Amino acid sequence: MAGNTFGNLFKVTTFGESHGPAIGGVIDGCPSGVQLDLDAIQAELDRRKPGQSTIVTQRKEPDTVEFYSGIFEGVTTGTPIGFVIKNANQKSKDYSHIKDSYRPSHADYTYDQKYGIRDYRGGGRSSARETASRVVAGAIAKQVLSGISFNAYVSGVGSIKLEKPHTELDFSLVESNIVRCPDAEKAQEMEQYIKQIRKEGDTVGGLVSCVISGVPVGLGEPAFDKLHAELGKAMLSINAVKGFEYGSGFAGAELKGSMHNDLFNTDGTTKTNLSGGIQGGISNGMDIYFNVAFKPVATIMQDQETIDKEGNIVNMQGKGRHDPCVVPRAVPIVEAMAALVIVDYWLMNRTIKK
Repeated sequence: MAGNTFGNLFKVTTFGESHGPAIGGVIDGCPSGVQLDLDAIQAELDRRKPGQSTIVTQRKEPDTVEFYSGIFEGVTTGTPIGFVIKNANQKSKDYSHIKDSYRPSHADYTYDQKYGIRDYRGGGRSSARETASRVVAGAIAKQVLSGISFNAYVSGVGSIKLEKPHTELDFSLVESNIVRCPDAEKAQEMEQYIKQIRKEGDTVGGLVSCVISGVPVGLGEPAFDKLHAELGKAMLSINAVKGFEYGSGFAGAELKGSMHNDLFNTDGTTKTNLSGGIQGGISNGMDIYFNVAFKPVATIMQDQETIDKEGNIVNMQGKGRHDPCVVPRAVPIVEAMAALVIVDYWLMNRTIKK
């Protein structure tokens, strides 16, 4: 299996399966001399971990990260940072019924066809549990990027949407509710809907929005390595993501150029920001903002028709502990992947200037 590494200068390679002994990663290219707040890294993992509320999977994992290299007395040494997150609450028997069958809209069939073998316990490597390693790497990237802030939040669950622009939101309220929506009224509505969906044995999708502030002018390359292209790749690599849009997004296709152009102020900032902080693939110093669409979780607690390895039609019902909606736990993952993109381009710019 290829494709387990993300990044160019700041690289993270992840390893492990959902029901193996542990997951983890190795970070290459982290600058030396960065004083790390290890508690802050763990706090990011706590935002992603299962079992944190009534509207997420009830798998109980402490998700405690253990660092094995690259950090001395709390400071990065410039050498590879190796870390492990041990799996503590596997229930592999929950998946014995799918050993020879393929769950609809999962990676079961494609994995089996590609590799000729698959770890059916929780999806193995295809499980979203792998994203915990990304959160660790992203948390370190955030601390390298002092002065740049990453604020993701839930802006939609099913047809329930937060209509306020990000400029009118108080990001300090994101963690004030279990949905991670910075609007109390909408958060309550979303929470009740997720609980209703769970009772029905079904799942629902949603939107995570993210705002990156304090990005310097000049990150990104104008051809194949556009900043927004790399952000898109990063977000689309997250499990269950079906769409990415930045700035005016698809709504911008309905506008005239006279309405869409961001006119300049004398200091180089712009009066509006429909460009989403990126022009010509390069950051312009304004806020970068984007939306990420997550599909409904494929495992539902209802009878479904599927096929087994022999191509026979069989009936299947989902078992185990699954999220009825992934977006509340996806918030720190989106921030982490955004930080990994920005730190990579930030390091590239620093190299060029030297």
